[in-house]
Amino acid sequence: MKKFLLIASIASVATLGAAHAAGDAEAGKTKAAMCTACHAADGNSLAPNFPKLAGQHADYVAKQLQEFKGGERTDATMNGMAAALSEADMADLGAYYAAQKGSIGTAAADKVELGQSLYRAGNPATGVTACAACHGPTGSGNPMAKFPSLSGQHADYTAMQLKNFRSGARANDAGSMMRGVAKKMTDAEIEAVAQYIQGLH
Repeated sequence: MKKFLLIASIASVATLGAAHAAGDAEAGKTKAAMCTACHAADGNSLAPNFPKLAGQHADYVAKQLQEFKGGERTDATMNGMAAALSEADMADLGAYYAAQKGSIGTAAADKVELGQSLYRAGNPATGVTACAACHGPTGSGNPMAKFPSLSGQHADYTAMQLKNFRSGARANDAGSMMRGVAKKMTDAEIEAVAQYIQGLH
């Protein structure tokens, strides 16, 4: 009986922990007011250099905020914005943005063929891995692995992040996965795949 109670107690604590980690979208809506200037009220930013957060996986949003706060990821604005956030704040913001519907852009027609080829098959000749391997055929990502949704993301933002990974300016990717891919990509490949992602859904 004591063993059963111990297991039940551990299970209830784990459940509470999971519920807390999931965040509260309604609380996140209130907290997201400070994010609207760059990311818009629903997370569908209008400025192409600010990422769309609507529909992004909650754990991924929370992870990025944690890493902005801790300095593993650097951005003058975001490091300051994240500095005062608690773990609960980050979880709530993640839950709020995950509950929003992401908007889809339009890919530049002259970039689609190369972008689609890179996204779906990579470039075997240079060792560029297919984006779809981690981010899925429709760009929905993999929340369990904390691989972000890319569907509809601004091309300018995606290209900037790929170039940051390539240069090492961004280094918060697990196992250097994105740095390993991006360092093998040309500017033309980065621009093409970023455009394809902008229209992907």
